[in-house]
Amino acid sequence: MTLNAFVTGYPGFIGKRLVKYLAETNPDGHISLLVQPKFVKEAQGYADQLKGAKVEVLSGDIVDMHLGLAGPEYQRLVDETTHIFHLAAISYLGMPHDVARRVNVDGTRAVLELGRECSKLQRLVHFSTCYVSGDRVGVIAEDELEQGQGFRNAYEETKYEAERLVQRAKQHLPITIIRPSTVVGDSATGEIDRFEGPYYLGMLLVLSPLVLPLPLPGNGVAPLNVVPVDFVVQATWVLAQKPEAIGKTVHLVDPNPMSARRVYELIAEKSNKKLPRFTISARATDLFLRLPGVEKLARPQRAAIHYVNHLVLYNCHTALELLDGTGVRCPPLMTYLDKLIDFAMNSWKARKDSAQEEVDDPLDRPEH
Repeated sequence: MTLNAFVTGYPGFIGKRLVKYLAETNPDGHISLLVQPKFVKEAQGYADQLKGAKVEVLSGDIVDMHLGLAGPEYQRLVDETTHIFHLAAISYLGMPHDVARRVNVDGTRAVLELGRECSKLQRLVHFSTCYVSGDRVGVIAEDELEQGQGFRNAYEETKYEAERLVQRAKQHLPITIIRPSTVVGDSATGEIDRFEGPYYLGMLLVLSPLVLPLPLPGNGVAPLNVVPVDFVVQATWVLAQKPEAIGKTVHLVDPNPMSARRVYELIAEKSNKKLPRFTISARATDLFLRLPGVEKLARPQRAAIHYVNHLVLYNCHTALELLDGTGVRCPPLMTYLDKLIDFAMNSWKARKDSAQEEVDDPLDRPEH
């Protein structure tokens, strides 16, 4: 059957990359891309440049009734959609809880309602996150969700609540749940659209204008689990086609993550800086990141400090089993770290050269 996909999540980086990949690998297909009205023009320009499947931009919003679509548009989705890829979410760690709940939970509920009405639906892929495990430590299994965990921010909690809805819907719908860890740039080019999260916190500390890099918060022995966007996109499409993946929850993670300290050392080595021999607390680092001149640059990173020393391992047995023999695997960070660093350094240099001192505020680009 020809692919007829419905995708949420533009202009999110993963969503854009997934649409491009689906279009190229399904030249006879049709992709409906749900886009907020303020991003429609930009999305149409992006869609016009893609090769392969036809990409149709639909103006709407997952938080509105019938996704904000006109009656005939919604009915056509119900009649024709074969695959739903739900990526829309607000991932900014400092987002107020009520806003995060409206998009991450209520939006997911609306997408599930669409899925229930789709007569030709083969798969609904829901993008969750490893961080639904909240403050748990130790080894986290893919089939675990409700374990009495607490949450450190609205993002974790609302993504957990959304996944609870999706888990219940698996009884009636052909669902696959994807839980990526921190998604970073392309493993071949290093490309990413913005810098935030625990991995880029390490880059900020090392590549700051200071002569000496800042110490990493704490001892940095915890695994720093990151995955490149190209692996996530390729794995998603493979899993969306596999009948064995129906009803499964999959951790898209690095099976052998390096410690935060080791990643920090490699970034410092690449930028020709010597590491300080002392460590500082996470609180002291947070205070530094609030200093004038640093605060604007570091705003997206402050909320990620506690992830650097979070002692948790995400078991990915199901992912390895389902991807075995497909040629899709998560590359070791060591093999593409230079690409990520080069892209980050070039991006920051270009920003400095153009006298742009402001960092994009994630609040200005909600990914739904």
